[in-house]
Amino acid sequence: MSNNPFSLWVYLSQTPLLWLTMTLLVYAFTDAISLATGRNPLANPVLHAMWIIGAFLELTGTSYTTYFSGAQFVHFLLGPATVALAVPLYEHRKQVIAAILPMTLALVVGCITAIVSVVWLAQLAGLPRGVVLSLAPKSVTAGVAMGISQSLNGDPSLTAVAVVLTGILGAVMVTPLMNAMGIRDFRARGFAAGLASHGIGTARAFQVDAVAGAFAGIAMSLNALVTSLLVPLAVTLLVR
Repeated sequence: MSNNPFSLWVYLSQTPLLWLTMTLLVYAFTDAISLATGRNPLANPVLHAMWIIGAFLELTGTSYTTYFSGAQFVHFLLGPATVALAVPLYEHRKQVIAAILPMTLALVVGCITAIVSVVWLAQLAGLPRGVVLSLAPKSVTAGVAMGISQSLNGDPSLTAVAVVLTGILGAVMVTPLMNAMGIRDFRARGFAAGLASHGIGTARAFQVDAVAGAFAGIAMSLNALVTSLLVPLAVTLLVR
């Protein structure tokens, strides 16, 4: 190994690994800040890692394509991470089975509310039809939402932005909102977080409580399925 302290930087700067390394370091930094604040919702590591990296790319004139050439490895791991949610689901299977009926009702009501509210508000604001179609699936994970948007002739890129913003907003709001509403059951808190704010909300739920995380993972997965079925129907009935 070279004794030059800058040799590692020189090597990384010439490869896509620079952006992978930067992503991991920035997330580790923001996660440490979140931990130091006792997991305060306003110190959400995803929120702060996003704007820090965005600001760095803007200041250095780096394109998203260049950044993603390295960060794509993190994106690839989203698939295995989603599958790994089956582990806490299995560990808490008795609680999950006991709550199937209320979960089913909450899933249907929550899914319809998420779709109808955003379509109604978007049309009330006078947004173009293409934007309304792009926003309709905003509460499910990005890969599914972008696929739904594309099938409706929406803009998948705009959908991805709406999905990320929805996830971050939900992750920041869920704890103070649930506390204000007096909802102490971690099954309900986690399920609401996963249903409304997909993977980012699920990550937040795992930070707070393992049971909440397991129920958030269930909500995220089922909501992706139900939303993919209901969005085309809602668009047909509601979008002018």
